[in-house]
Amino acid sequence: MNEMTYCCGWCLKSECFKFDGTMKNGASCEAAPVNQGQKDVMCVKNSNYCLPSYTAYKNYDYSEPGRNNEQPGLCGLSNLGNTCFMNSAIQCLSNTPPLTEYFLNDKYQEELNFDNPLGMRGEIAKSYAELIKQMWSGKFSYVTPRAFKTQVGRFAPQFSGYQQQDCQELLAFLLDGLHEDLNRIRKKPYIQLKDADGRPDKVVAEEAWENHLKRNDSIIVDIFHGLFKSTLVCPECAKISVTFDPFCYLTLPLPMKKERTLEVYLVRMDPLTKPMQYKVVVPKIGNILDLCTALSALSGVPADKMIVTDIYNHRFHRIFAMDENLSSIMERDDIYVFEININRTEDTEHVIIPVCLREKFRHSSYTHHTGSSLFGQPFLMAVPRNNTEDKLYNLLLLRMCRYVKISTETEETEGSLHCCKDQNINGNGPNGVHEEGSPSEMETDEPDDESSQDQELPSENENSQSEDSVGGDNDSENGLCTEETCKGQLTGHKKRLFTFQFNNLGNTDVNYIKDDTRHIRFDDRQLRLDERSFLALDWDPDLKKRYFDENAAEDFEKHESVEYKPPKKPFVKLKDCIELFTTKEKLGAEDPWYCPNCKEHQQATKKLDLWSLPPVLVVHLKRFSYSRYMRDKLDTLVDFPINDLDMSEFLINPNAGPCRYNLIAVSNHYGGMGGGHYTAFAKNKDDGKWYYFDDSSVSTASEDQIVSKAAYVLFYQRQDTFSGTGFFPLDRETKGASAATGIPLESDEDSNDNDNDIENENCMHTN
Repeated sequence: MNEMTYCCGWCLKSECFKFDGTMKNGASCEAAPVNQGQKDVMCVKNSNYCLPSYTAYKNYDYSEPGRNNEQPGLCGLSNLGNTCFMNSAIQCLSNTPPLTEYFLNDKYQEELNFDNPLGMRGEIAKSYAELIKQMWSGKFSYVTPRAFKTQVGRFAPQFSGYQQQDCQELLAFLLDGLHEDLNRIRKKPYIQLKDADGRPDKVVAEEAWENHLKRNDSIIVDIFHGLFKSTLVCPECAKISVTFDPFCYLTLPLPMKKERTLEVYLVRMDPLTKPMQYKVVVPKIGNILDLCTALSALSGVPADKMIVTDIYNHRFHRIFAMDENLSSIMERDDIYVFEININRTEDTEHVIIPVCLREKFRHSSYTHHTGSSLFGQPFLMAVPRNNTEDKLYNLLLLRMCRYVKISTETEETEGSLHCCKDQNINGNGPNGVHEEGSPSEMETDEPDDESSQDQELPSENENSQSEDSVGGDNDSENGLCTEETCKGQLTGHKKRLFTFQFNNLGNTDVNYIKDDTRHIRFDDRQLRLDERSFLALDWDPDLKKRYFDENAAEDFEKHESVEYKPPKKPFVKLKDCIELFTTKEKLGAEDPWYCPNCKEHQQATKKLDLWSLPPVLVVHLKRFSYSRYMRDKLDTLVDFPINDLDMSEFLINPNAGPCRYNLIAVSNHYGGMGGGHYTAFAKNKDDGKWYYFDDSSVSTASEDQIVSKAAYVLFYQRQDTFSGTGFFPLDRETKGASAATGIPLESDEDSNDNDNDIENENCMHTN
């Protein structure tokens, strides 16, 4: 009889069923809910199509050589494909003693909430409990959490695939999901939130916590929830709003440098001066004007005479406005700053034009179609709004005279640069309108009848030497312009080294040539200073090879500031992060507060203070920063204590009680944004030793390995809540049972004495 392939709808296990739907080999589903059996079955009609085999935990009985498999909790988790973030989070939660004892003793069974509309019908709690029992059974070196991942993906689709995710985001989901699945409140009452309105903090805090427990009461609340005070002050009416809000974890900002360094290239107006590289220190949250101001202090060029650009692939990728944010500039960008000598807002007689260089080529030997490719460095230059074709050509040639060879008599070229030692180009000294020359006062021969766009490139036998040209090696060293020849007048260019076309929005704009084909007028409608509009200089390959020196064009000098290395702070302390968390700040324009007095949204000042802390304090170090243009990871070393973290100085509640913590687990992230690898350090609750969890691998660790730049999420347990203290009801039951049988409990101090016996081996692995 034909067979069809069926898959379980709960665990997605691929098995062969008979045609009548009965399962072969007595297969069963471990992930199916109670009393569900195999009712939820997915059928795949094509027996050749097979889903991956999802093997249950109990089928894994792999023993790593030399491993003591009888030690509960020392169980790795297989990487299912970019699931190291999940493995790291699970290992941290697994080594949170009160939570693990709760699941190992099946206390969750009587508190499952199947009817909570905010929960997951108990599925997350049951799947997590099954996984914890496998990890703490002492039978396996590692297990494969495929069924758990499947359940998480059902209720949180962002975790359903195999892309790298954020460990802290998964932790937030798990803690919230477990809380709602185990919420002892079956029907949540509606509670109207009240402002303090001048009442004492103690009264308002107790009211807020009682209201929280009326809707949220679970083992997660017992272990992880605390309370902080939020104070908002309106900048207009000085209204003070005080509320107390619960938290499940603390997200602490890292003290960031307020400044950053950028390497930029300054291109002077003098065409003979090489671009110079500078390293400038700018505000991290600043704008382009701040960059120009910093560069002005180093170079002496006024900030208002600068235009900042980003050059990529031989063209202007961006031309920045002065009010644009510096966050749009990445470290790898090539930033070129051009000096100009006109006031862009007041000078109506000149325009700034972007210029790009192109090399023409034929597609093939048997076709007449031609194309072009960009080369060299583009540049900006100011030209008169009214111009002629020849004068614009001369200005462009003069702008490139540092790296464009001079025509010599032996080369039979079509023009030359004529020397005029007694007079500047524009005839009115260095304070003229345009330092490269005023075309209205330049002397040129009669131009050709053809326009620049239809100009035929000259061949060698058509070239002729001007009688006024100055030849010889004394006037042009190695064929390049010297200062004297570059500052001479341009004469005799009947044939040209290049033609030019004006491109606007990606299309050739031929309308800029008015009545007379040799007359050019740039108007605002046709020319805008942005990366999409530019003047293209088209070079014939032969002429480019002969006259364009690419090495000279790419050459630049380095300013002494390039060698500057800002001092690096070796590390910050965890307490510095907590202080920054409790520092008063002003709300951003995109996140205003609605003032009940003003009846308007205001950028109020906000301050957070810690009122009460939970038995297990989860600290999330905010290493990842996001903005519109930039994603970055802060690899700052945060020095956090492993034992005896005293939080009393940060609590504003005078009756807060004990607040000293010991570290029990750390989630690590190695690498950068969008990738990297997650691992975990955790202290085993039974033997008190530290271990390193790297997916399926588990190895011993020493305390001096734990504090590193990779630390991302920290788990601290309050000292008065450790096993044997009787803080939690389950601990009191265990303590009472032990007392009745006369079995002594190992204190936390005794277990800490064993730390000196931990083997110090380097077990930090990254992908």
